[in-house]
Formats: sequence, structure tokens, C-alpha cells
Amino acid sequence: MRLWSLHPRYLDAKGLVALWREALLAQAVLRGRTLGYKNHPQLARFKDSGKAAGFVAEYLRTVRSEAAARGYAFDGSRIASARAAGRLTVTRGQLDYEWRHLRRKLAARDPEREAAQAGVKRPRPHPLFRVVAGGVAGWERPQAANFHGAGRAPRSGSGGRAEKRAVTANSE
Repeated sequence: MRLWSLHPRYLDAKGLVALWREALLAQAVLRGRTLGYKNHPQLARFKDSGKAAGFVAEYLRTVRSEAAARGYAFDGSRIASARAAGRLTVTRGQLDYEWRHLRRKLAARDPEREAAQAGVKRPRPHPLFRVVAGGVAGWERPQAANFHGAGRAPRSGSGGRAEKRAVTANSE
């Protein structure tokens, strides 16, 4: 599950559809309507808000709006009627980490879209988020290959086999 902190305008068609589906799943989890994903780290910031259902519904409204602007017909009746006033925060380090992650995905999936965004130096967050100073969020599960320049050192205990494999693979 990836609930991007980035504005959905940066996503390609495949990414936007995936975000819609994953945010709908997050909504179901946060409303207690599914047994799986209850402890998924991507949900922490919504849970920590005290208004999880309202904030994820607001998140979905923006995703649907972006889809409509592109001519897609995402079913708005699937969004809960819950509301939440205010904004959540996202750190600059998290936003930058996600930007690098998205750019890698776009380079493989939609090189034209990736190239068109080459001039973006400070990507905008999803409107639900206000950017604050800080590194990569504690709930993020960065891959060993993504640590370089992520603004944060690997967590203790996470540098096991996966990180060693990444180092070995890169040195061959």
C-alpha cells in the first residue's frame, strides 16, 4: 500500500488508479470494515490524527478530483461521508523520498511523464498535507537501495540480509 504524500497530479494513469484503489482499502481498514492491513505503516499518520476516517475521506476526494480533471470517472459514492477539518503534516524528507521513489517508477513505467517532470525541484504535497522540516517518516519502510540520499540513516535492525544483498548486488 502506498498512500502518496505527493500531489496526485504527478502520478501516471496506472499510479493514479492504484492510489484510488489503495486509498479505498485504507478507508475500509480505518473504518473497521476489513481484517487485513490494520497495522500497515502507511496508515499511522491517519490513525495518529484522531480523525482517521475523515482525513482518509478528504484524501480520497482529492484523488477523485485529479482523476476527474483527467477525464476518469472514479465512483465518488465509494468515499465515506466523514469529514475532517485541517491538515496533516508531512516532512520535507518524506516528500523528497517519495519524489525520488515516484521518479524511479515513472522512469520505468512512463518515461515521457518522468521527463516532463524533470524540472520540478520541490514537488507539491497532496493538499491534505502541510510540509514541515524533518527527515523520512518513521512509518516509512525504505528499501536498502533507496537509502542513499533519503535524508535518514537505515533503522537499526533493518540492515539485515536485504541490505547485504543490495550491497552485494551493486558490487558485482
